[in-house]
Amino acid sequence: MKKLIEEQFDVVVIGAGPAGMMAAIRAAQKGARVALVDKKEEPGKKLLMAGGGRCNMTQDENNIVELSNLYKNGRFLLSAFGAFRPGNVREFFEGHGVPTKVEKSGRVFPVSDKGQDVLEALIKAAKENGITFLYKAHVVDFSLNSENEIVKIKLKKRELYPKNVIIATGGMSYPATGSMGDGYAWAEKMGHKIIEPKPVLVPIKTTDDWVGELQGVSVSSVSISVFQHNKKQFSDSGDLMFAHFGLSGPLALNMSRGIGKVLAKDESDIKLVIDLKPYLSAEQLDEIVRKDFERNADKKLNNCLADVFSPKLLDFLFRYSGLDLEKHAAKISRKERMHLVNLFKHLEMNLDSLFGFDRAMVTSGGVSTKEIDSKTMKSRIVKNLFFAGEVLDADGPTGGYNLQLCWSTGFLAGESAAKNL
Repeated sequence: MKKLIEEQFDVVVIGAGPAGMMAAIRAAQKGARVALVDKKEEPGKKLLMAGGGRCNMTQDENNIVELSNLYKNGRFLLSAFGAFRPGNVREFFEGHGVPTKVEKSGRVFPVSDKGQDVLEALIKAAKENGITFLYKAHVVDFSLNSENEIVKIKLKKRELYPKNVIIATGGMSYPATGSMGDGYAWAEKMGHKIIEPKPVLVPIKTTDDWVGELQGVSVSSVSISVFQHNKKQFSDSGDLMFAHFGLSGPLALNMSRGIGKVLAKDESDIKLVIDLKPYLSAEQLDEIVRKDFERNADKKLNNCLADVFSPKLLDFLFRYSGLDLEKHAAKISRKERMHLVNLFKHLEMNLDSLFGFDRAMVTSGGVSTKEIDSKTMKSRIVKNLFFAGEVLDADGPTGGYNLQLCWSTGFLAGESAAKNL
């Protein structure tokens, strides 16, 4: 029988995603002998999916109080954000050959628009700091001593003897990348409370057949109001994309959290009302339409309003309105004009459901932050255990916020674990 390989490390990081890699790098920079363990054959698969493959690395916001206010359990994250701010993230990657840029809404991307460049910078930094990579390594169990310290990690083909352990296994979103909730089970077995994991930042399914006609159409600065039994529940604004199943894009993803709460109480009769021009009152929009019709009096209706909406969206709106598209603008009555304006301000659809973990960008829930020291990311239950990233019960909106959570908590956990020697 083949003998198990036995190895000792100062810090063992479990999970080679963004939080785990940053934790391993920081611990190694502080002088620790580090092993990075992952059950997949290569690191960072989920990182390559961020920002549609472009990798929305962080958010251009260095006021950590304002930053933390946008997160679930944001106060818990203050120390981590203070240790490694969004500006530090940009400095780190630019120092490793990945120049960055700021786009709309403060979203930070690599100039190359390639998430692969971000991943390669992390791998290069890890190798430069002498980190031992252990891929296709499945954790079987942890052994703790009488003082509630982890003394051994059992893998299928080896045993690791760590002085400190960092669990950075992610949540349950995009399970094909390896995020299947392993860390929750380990943490719970070691005495930690797990807040029920739920999928958030997910696309929205609607029941309306016409939505498919707008597949791929993106609209900026629109608002959506959520109604149930004709009573308004909440609203939000941002950029939206129509899909064959319903709605996607930043606005839909961010609203999915609130919609999930509404669904949890009552799943019936939920409508979404899109205002395509929320910064204009109905009267102001009507004036714009009226003047356009005057300028284009001799044109057919479907040749008007070219400056108001994109061609594909406009074509749909005219057809959906039910008005006679062959009618010239000069012949459009005020009632017909107001019908159009009302459609532009109140495009209504019926909610079907939300996607699950298979399409969720992030998991809400996880290891309770009440049982973790926010200044170190260290467990208050297991003496040499630390947590980082999405495994924690903390999450933020779309736009680079959740990767920032990973970088910051990973950095702080890695530094703290190295100091815990």
